[in-house]
Amino acid sequence: MIDRDALQRDGYALLRGAIPDAWLDPLRAAFDAGVRPGHAWPVPRGPDWRHALVDLDPTVRAVCRLPAMIAAAGALIGERFFLAQVEGREPLPDGGHQGLHRDLSATRAGDTVNAIAFFDDYGPHNGATRLVPGSHRTEPRSAPVDPDAESRAIQLAGRGGDVLVFDADLVHAASCNTSGARRRSILIGYFAAPNLEAHRATAALRGVRMDEVEFFEP
Repeated sequence: MIDRDALQRDGYALLRGAIPDAWLDPLRAAFDAGVRPGHAWPVPRGPDWRHALVDLDPTVRAVCRLPAMIAAAGALIGERFFLAQVEGREPLPDGGHQGLHRDLSATRAGDTVNAIAFFDDYGPHNGATRLVPGSHRTEPRSAPVDPDAESRAIQLAGRGGDVLVFDADLVHAASCNTSGARRRSILIGYFAAPNLEAHRATAALRGVRMDEVEFFEP
């Protein structure tokens, strides 16, 4: 069950073991089969990440519909919303470090939610996400990230099958994969329904191949 008060306060929920164990090997196989070099995407991708086209895979799509994920996304967005995109991402050895940042909501605070579904175990050794709890509502969305935010950041750790759901305005970042261990994941985006036309206008640039838009109720 989702703790809605904690979700609103912290801006994220870490859903332990949300993905059934039996799905993990097919998901890893779908990721590996979908890997494309950075220059093969409509917009070139960073050189220290492995990116995978996975949005048409049925098991990946099933992950995007997991009830706990939909409940968390709906609680944050607060209105009818849709699955906008899903893409495989993995930091390469000695790569993946990001500065703390916000992905930013589209038109209003809270109208965009991201989720990272982890297919492999993750932690400080292989570039796990770090984030600043409660940072999604503390400043104007356009404000630069506070330089002191890093001192307040926590770094996640867990098992393949966990899912992180978070407000797009939450300050977060990936870390360096110092060990070189695999850390396959999918990055999922959910948008509030009023953003549908803007989504369609940029879907091709983001490598989205899903034709049918799936809507969900909060």
